[in-house]
Amino acid sequence: MCPEITGNPVRTLPKPAAPCVAMLVDKPPKGPDWAFEVKWDGYRLALHVEPDRVRIITRGGYDWTPRFASIAAEARQLGYETLILDGEAVVLDDQGRSDFGMLQRALGKRPSLHDPREIIFFAFDLLYVDGWDLRRLPLRERRWLLEPIVAGREGAIRLSEEVEADGEEFFRIACEHGLEGIVAKRRDKPYQSGRRPDWQKIKCVRSDSFVIVGYEPSTMPGAIGRLLLAARRGEGLVYVGGCGTGWTYQESRKLRELLDTIVAGQPAVALRRKGAVFVRPVLVAEAEYRAWTEDGKLRHPSFKGIRERADDAGMYEFV
Repeated sequence: MCPEITGNPVRTLPKPAAPCVAMLVDKPPKGPDWAFEVKWDGYRLALHVEPDRVRIITRGGYDWTPRFASIAAEARQLGYETLILDGEAVVLDDQGRSDFGMLQRALGKRPSLHDPREIIFFAFDLLYVDGWDLRRLPLRERRWLLEPIVAGREGAIRLSEEVEADGEEFFRIACEHGLEGIVAKRRDKPYQSGRRPDWQKIKCVRSDSFVIVGYEPSTMPGAIGRLLLAARRGEGLVYVGGCGTGWTYQESRKLRELLDTIVAGQPAVALRRKGAVFVRPVLVAEAEYRAWTEDGKLRHPSFKGIRERADDAGMYEFV
């Protein structure tokens, strides 16, 4: 299976570890050492196939296998006793673009137009297969081993294709087609946990994760007027502004119901806001925005979705 690999095989799967995370940069890198892919807008997952079970682990280390039952079921059809795939779970819109809001509705407990069986796992890296830990191999060799496992599949598990193109041209086309952006990866580098320059993301629209520290009620009954958001600064949080768009009235009501279950007596940031309701900083909002103001606030933010803070490894860090 792996004639190129040297050393002794590892008979037990590695324990779930933090994934390699792409750094946000302003423009694509140049040169033949870089491979390019579409940037998917979903949940980062590690798919662990073991002799007696399949596990789907989030980037925060949580076992979410029951939430992705169709992906887990198809993993058994890949033909390997042990396997670890790194990838992204998404729901595609009618134009083939990943949509984080549609994914959240498919995973939600309430009835939705989107079924969990619509969720697709796009695999973009192979970390372990049948006794071999591949993380020390360069990306080009890991991809060479990954492609025959998932290429050509059209079900719940698919290959995230590498695009042979100039980075700037690919980025321009991605933005023209309404994609979130692209990812660039060094072909010659091993797989290492954490945020590293070996993987870079370039976004058509700026978006990041921010802690929800409170909200301002809407004039409409039971709804939210603005979410109050914070970013990390060292071990603490700093207020980065409010977000008042990106949801329907019904979604706003549901969000307020959720936040009212975690109300806090004191704000988690240095902030005084008359009429605001402060909450414990345990939920993270995905938000798009145009830029940062000179005083460190988000400019024109728009709400995209929500996740648990404990599972968000990519939260914006305010420097």
